[in-house]
Amino acid sequence: MNHNPRFSIIVPVYNRIDEVAELLESLSSQTYRDFEVIIVDDGSTEPCGKTCSPYPFVRYFWKENEGRSPARNHGMEQARGSYFLFFDSDCVIPPDYMAIVARELDARPLDCFGGPDAAHESFTPVQKAINFAMTSFLTTGGIRGGKIQLEKFTPRTFNMGFSRAVWERVGGFREMFSEDIDMSMRIRHEGFSMGLLRQAAVYHRRRQNLRKFRRQVYVFGMSRITLQLLYPGSLKAVHTFPALFLLGTVAMILLGALASPWWLLPLGIYVAALFMAATASTRSISIAAMAVPASLIQLWGYGAGFLQAWFTKVLLRRGRDMQQEIEIRKGKNERL
Repeated sequence: MNHNPRFSIIVPVYNRIDEVAELLESLSSQTYRDFEVIIVDDGSTEPCGKTCSPYPFVRYFWKENEGRSPARNHGMEQARGSYFLFFDSDCVIPPDYMAIVARELDARPLDCFGGPDAAHESFTPVQKAINFAMTSFLTTGGIRGGKIQLEKFTPRTFNMGFSRAVWERVGGFREMFSEDIDMSMRIRHEGFSMGLLRQAAVYHRRRQNLRKFRRQVYVFGMSRITLQLLYPGSLKAVHTFPALFLLGTVAMILLGALASPWWLLPLGIYVAALFMAATASTRSISIAAMAVPASLIQLWGYGAGFLQAWFTKVLLRRGRDMQQEIEIRKGKNERL
């Protein structure tokens, strides 16, 4: 490459050879070509260097295992582009994605941006069901980049970009859960412009089974309390919905068993609404049938993590002092 590209695409990887192969193949089909791809192999026991070598637009780096955030930060240190784009290794990128991003930034320059995610036709039924659970207005309030949102858009690293100027002022990602939300908040607090590119969607694979999905959303719920302690006032009503839903579900089940089955009616109506919305969205009754338990797991798991973190960190004030936590994380992620 004889010139510095406009975009540097940075992807942290850990033992995901098959996913990386599919991601790179999708990037090789882009209609807009002014980009480089930086793969940061975070100490994989199965390195993907050979998978990357056939693609001339890829620069491959292997480093000792430290986590996603140090891997992304290492990628930014190697990047030559004016903008940094971030995908997860389990993403597949539509062929017009880069063209859409370039066109949108030409028309409306943004310092930081992101787009929604969707399920590709090749994904498994479980992955499509989990995708519905994570993107439906009925479950997440549209906060992951849907057409309707209950919260100000916050880019996430499965589909996120920002300018080199942002990195030079804000620094890199912190090593923490929900590090992408933390990064977006820091960018917004510095006064940079931020926006949603609605047409710039990626296909995101999600977890392969509901047990792993439950663990993931449980951690998401816990991290929301951490973010509130780091950024007072960042907690919105939509973030409390899963916890309230969990408590309401328990109450309805107890009242249904001890008092009257009619107490279960609201839950039944909500489940029916989930099934109808999932059927319309996925155009598959069988996937919709899986989307209902996936949606309940999303809400119950997130709610449980949220309530546990609230009880231990807020009510009991256990754990490290949050100001000390901030200083430690700043020290770990300071860009030299």
